Amino acid sequence: MAAPPKGKLSRIARLGGLASRIGSSYVGNKLKSVVQNSDTRKRAMERLHLDNAERIVATVGRLKGAAMKMGQALALAADTLDLPPEVHAVLGKLHDDVEPVPFEEIRAAIEAELERPIDELFSHLDPTPLGTASLGQAHAARLPDGREVVVKVLHPGIDRSVDSDLAALKTILVGSRVMRRSRAEIDAIFEEIRERLTEELDYLQEAANLVEFGRLFANDDRVQIPGVHPSLSTERVLTMDRIHGVSIDEFVATASPEAKLRAGVTLGELHHLQAFRFRQLHADPHPGNYLFQPDGRVGMLDFGCVKRFDEHWIAAYARTALAAFDGDREGTVQGAADAGVWQGGSKEAEDLLWEFCDTLAHPFRQPTYTVGASDDDVMDRVNAIGLKLVRHPGAVRVHRHLIYLHRSLGGIFLVGRQLEVEAPWGDIVRPHLQYAVDYAAGRVDA
Repeated sequence: MAAPPKGKLSRIARLGGLASRIGSSYVGNKLKSVVQNSDTRKRAMERLHLDNAERIVATVGRLKGAAMKMGQALALAADTLDLPPEVHAVLGKLHDDVEPVPFEEIRAAIEAELERPIDELFSHLDPTPLGTASLGQAHAARLPDGREVVVKVLHPGIDRSVDSDLAALKTILVGSRVMRRSRAEIDAIFEEIRERLTEELDYLQEAANLVEFGRLFANDDRVQIPGVHPSLSTERVLTMDRIHGVSIDEFVATASPEAKLRAGVTLGELHHLQAFRFRQLHADPHPGNYLFQPDGRVGMLDFGCVKRFDEHWIAAYARTALAAFDGDREGTVQGAADAGVWQGGSKEAEDLLWEFCDTLAHPFRQPTYTVGASDDDVMDRVNAIGLKLVRHPGAVRVHRHLIYLHRSLGGIFLVGRQLEVEAPWGDIVRPHLQYAVDYAAGRVDA
């Protein structure tokens, strides 16, 4: 497999050429549509969206790096962004099935960053990676004192392509008009993704995140967070303790019902504990970023993407959720306005906003609710309503804080569905929401 281009100019050329081809395709389609009836125009546009999404995936998939991460982020936020379903489906093909970087390059990068030979740093470093993603590669290792660690190494040159990759992708998506949002919203969304991506490319920032979350969960025996080895870490190399456990698939196949319940409740509560009490959220809830112990304890990995929230915004969001739990339409709409989501608009738009929040609140109103049961269709219904709701751009604004908050919630929900957890979710979640409200009002201490 040919290596992805690392030079900024070569990446700009690839993405710039893609932008030109896509822009020309829409111009040509517009000219043809003059002589087409409405059904033919609709089918032609759907086909064009699909063809161009395939072109984006093909080019971005070869480039990897920032372009790949941006494509993945857009796929996860597709419903919020009102991307056409055909574009969403194709972007969903972007996965981190990346060709490993040769070990000789990994060795050279580690030795250059840590300024010592590998054999002095580690008693063993496995040449076969534990995993390779679009931004970096991880290897199992052992310290001279016998402790097991994981060494993450940033792919060479990736950090130099972020701004150019994002600018090119933004040009493509805005120019093609597949993102049917205002320019201000699009700018805010791209800036949010750029900030998180920039942080992911700084392993010293990830090390600081690990230390902070290790402190926050120091007394919580449900959770394991890897410890950091500062003397073996730089901006491009991160060395941390190795956590052992099994994948979600193996855990579902082998764990006891009691262990599955513990793990599922832990994941659900952790999301709300982080967002509404700590106001900082592990925002990359990929199933591969969790390891499970036989008793249901959870190990959390990959703290490169952490979203932090303003106390007043997260309180407004919490008030919105609490009002929805209580069936209070007026309070829900006011909370959404306070959070900068509801801008005011038609009765149809307000009805959709309430239907969205009312449906999402359903599991939290029940004495118990089983996530993943045969009748658990809440997320399907919410997504269908959301697609209608975001088509009222003057009434509803996609706030930048929603991108990673909902990304995390959706990821936790998907893991929970595999575990089929029955729990009193309202009783579990409500105290964390209320804490956020009380904290912003000065009624409780940190």
